[in-house]
Amino acid sequence: MKKIIKLTLAVALMLGATSTFAQKLGRINSQELIFVMPETKEMNTKLQALGKELQDNMEALQVEFNQKFTDYQKNLNTYTDSMRQLKEDDLRQMQTRLQEYEQIAHQDMQKKQSELFAPIADKASKAINKVAKANGYTVVFDTSAGSMAYFDEATLTDIAPLVRAELGISDADVEAAKKEALAAAQGAQQALPAAPTK
Repeated sequence: MKKIIKLTLAVALMLGATSTFAQKLGRINSQELIFVMPETKEMNTKLQALGKELQDNMEALQVEFNQKFTDYQKNLNTYTDSMRQLKEDDLRQMQTRLQEYEQIAHQDMQKKQSELFAPIADKASKAINKVAKANGYTVVFDTSAGSMAYFDEATLTDIAPLVRAELGISDADVEAAKKEALAAAQGAQQALPAAPTK
């Protein structure tokens, strides 16, 4: 009888230990997921509009500065010392305002990006958590973080398709986002000045 109890206890311990190692592990690249979310496209559109507005304001200030500087240079010989000093002070102040505006515009852009990105990242995180819980995953690694020294991709299930389905993102949406990114990259490459030839 003691042998049966010991054998039963040993089997129970082995089964318990085996179930501990039978965890379901998943992986996802959260950056790729966020990239294909429709909210990201909306965010980029809003950021481009803000960037254009800020750039237009900057250009208007620059035009005004250039006009004043040209006027100053053209009439330099006609100014009295006090008027010349006044014009130079005005130009220095305007140049300072230009630099301050550029810094503020950069800060506004970063603030707006953070403000628009936070709910997108939160939505992605909630979808990942929901899919992981619904499908019994005990651990999901984010491969975009790059903090893992090594992992065998074959042992981890890619849950991206499940999460995209949870978010209502189709394969066609993924392909469209990839094509848009490729077109944007090619457009940016073409916009670069050509390298000088010898």
